[in-house]
Amino acid sequence: MTIFFASMMIIASFINSDIPHKIAGIWAKSILLASCVPVRVRGISNLDPARSYIYMANHQSLYDIPVLLAHLPVQFRWLAKTELFRIPIFGQAMYRAGYISIDRSDRKSAFNSLKMAAETIRNGVSVLIFPEGTRSKDGNIVPFKKGGFVLAVDSGVPVVPVIIHGTGSIMAKKDLLIRPGDVILEIRTPVETSVYTRKTKNELMEEVRQTICESFEKERKD
Repeated sequence: MTIFFASMMIIASFINSDIPHKIAGIWAKSILLASCVPVRVRGISNLDPARSYIYMANHQSLYDIPVLLAHLPVQFRWLAKTELFRIPIFGQAMYRAGYISIDRSDRKSAFNSLKMAAETIRNGVSVLIFPEGTRSKDGNIVPFKKGGFVLAVDSGVPVVPVIIHGTGSIMAKKDLLIRPGDVILEIRTPVETSVYTRKTKNELMEEVRQTICESFEKERKD
């Protein structure tokens, strides 16, 4: 299924930048169906379809990606490291689909990439970021990286905390075994970023992190 839908996305990227995302959503739903992973969504009413956002989600498993593509009911683009865009055919398709390249080779390049990404977001493109930077090894929320919050204050668009419950037990990091299970995708109230600056980005980071951590821990205890 992945090979088939990836080929379709590459072809569709020549036509319209929104079509590959729709195809990715179909791929994601087929993966979840085949894996017996039902998903419930909470908080869709918190989103305004007319606004662009920076979605920030916790990261427990590779299954976070199909859950988000299948059940976050908006067009969004991923932030991806520059190296992926250098892959023949695939990389060019990513550019055409509107994915945003982040050069992490050094501090200056990274901040220049964030500046260009902020301009793209101000022009109406929503993006999704895993602020932890990688999947959690033990199921706990790991410390957030600051780059996404620099992007948030530079672009001035709201941050939407997104909490994914249940994917860690379906396919943990470094685990190839898939275990069917229920997943909840929780969309929280957007956090306005216009009152923050680069100097106060840590306060924004703490607000978003606290929202995600509190919801994640509450659901895990329940």
